[in-house]
Parts: sequence; structure tokens; C-alpha cells
Amino acid sequence: MVDLETPPVKAPDKSTRSAAFVAAAIALPIALIAGVLIFSRLTPKDQPAATPSPTSSAIQRVPSTPVQLAAPKLSAHDAQACLALTSQLPNQVRNLPARKVSAGPEQNGAYGDPAITVQCGVTQPPMCETITPGQKGCVPLDADLLVMNGVCWYGDDGPATKLFTTMDREVAVQVGVPASYDQPAQWANEFSDTVVETIKSKATAVPTGCA
Repeated sequence: MVDLETPPVKAPDKSTRSAAFVAAAIALPIALIAGVLIFSRLTPKDQPAATPSPTSSAIQRVPSTPVQLAAPKLSAHDAQACLALTSQLPNQVRNLPARKVSAGPEQNGAYGDPAITVQCGVTQPPMCETITPGQKGCVPLDADLLVMNGVCWYGDDGPATKLFTTMDREVAVQVGVPASYDQPAQWANEFSDTVVETIKSKATAVPTGCA
């Protein structure tokens, strides 16, 4: 019987193991780079980047002191209409929070600093009888009246505040916008919807410019 000897098992060559380790170390980064390149090619290049959603302006911080406003006595009809108006005024107009008023919260309102004011039950200025430059206390016959959201406003420039007064309502409402605010008519228009909802329009004596 021939005794076959099992050939000895050779121990792994150290140089072979080193070469395999180096090859694996090189192959891994290459595979990662290749994956990134493939993914970037699959992603549409023309797709616009997502834009951040617009954020609202920060709410203005206002003094705790009340805004000084007069509160003349109103007739029962006017007082009821003004109470309906002020009860529906918003708590905030754009970024301007509502403020306390010194008198007549049932007929007055205020927002921001400097304060935009809302006064109900004011005397509506009459129309001037003639076209005379420089007339005071009346609305010029050639004045540009602003019809905004169903309300006819007359804007009168003051030294520090522009006053907008309704000309087509049974009870007049006046909005005072300080000169520091841009586009003052648009600030007055913030209250047009509330005026329409709470105060009836006049049937007569409405200026022709309101049509």
C-alpha cells in the first residue's frame, strides 16, 4: 500500500494579504465617487432650487400708553353705528397691533406707533360751492375722490398726518395716517371692508366723484 502524504498547507503570503488590503482600500473610495457621479447625473439639472416661503413682517412693538383721541358726544343713531364699526375692527392691521385710546373706545381705534387712527362719527367735510384754489374746510369740486373696496374716501393732506374721510356713508369715518407711512391711501383702505359691513351708504348728497 502506498502511503500518500497530504501536501502541507502553505500559510498565506504576507505580501499577498498586503496587496489585497491595499486594493480594497482603493476600491472603496472609487465606488463611493462613482455612486455620487451616477446620482448627480440622474438628478435633473434644470429643476430650480426650492425657495424659502415668505415670512410675515414682525409684529411691531408699541407703547402701552393710550393714543390721545377726542370722543365727542354722538346721537343715538351715530353711536350705534360707530359701536358696530369699532366692535368689528381687527386686532391687528398688517404688522401693526391695536392700541388703547384715551377716550371713546366705542367710537375710536388706533394701531401702531406712530398711531394710525380710526375715528367714527366725525363731521363730514362739505363740498365747496366754487372752484377756488386754497379753500379750507370743504372738499374742492375738482378733488380726486378715492373709491376703494366700495367706500368713497376724500384724502386731505395735513402737515404731519393725511386724513381720509368717508363721503358716502350715513355716519362718517375718518382714518388718520402719519406722514411716515408709505402709500397712505392703502392704509386707509385696510378699513374699507369693515366700513361696508357696518355702516350704511347714503342715499342722497353723495359727491359725483364717488360714482
